[in-house]
Amino acid sequence: MVAAGGTPGHQAQAGPKWVEVEIEVPLGSFVKRDGRGRMEFLSPLPCPVNYGSIVGSRGLDRDPLDAMVLGRRLARGARVWVPVRGKVLFLDQGVEDFKLVCSHRAVTAVQRRRLLLFFRFYGVCKRGMRFWRPTGGFTGCQGWSP
Repeated sequence: MVAAGGTPGHQAQAGPKWVEVEIEVPLGSFVKRDGRGRMEFLSPLPCPVNYGSIVGSRGLDRDPLDAMVLGRRLARGARVWVPVRGKVLFLDQGVEDFKLVCSHRAVTAVQRRRLLLFFRFYGVCKRGMRFWRPTGGFTGCQGWSP
């Protein structure tokens, strides 16, 4: 267990909040799987980060909160404690589905731009998939929040 703003096993302190992330899509992968291992999305571009979810969390879409871990490639199923550095604002069928950006180092302007470009493209792809089976609400990237 981690106190808000603290590191595992330490008291709360000033600085970023730490979270435990379980990796579902390793850096460089083309296949996005859900938490149960089922294929959810096949991307024409490799994933620019390790993508997963916050252990024990639930978002507005009732799925675990999404999180990305910057840095070296991590194995699918790996669990890591890492500080939150910001979030990519995203809507999925009109429902808030932000993606926490986690890293042991500060996120650079170049990394932030690359993440936003990837998620803008991802949103276009998801909207394209829904062309064949329309559902309600906008899907796409809405920007960055610290």
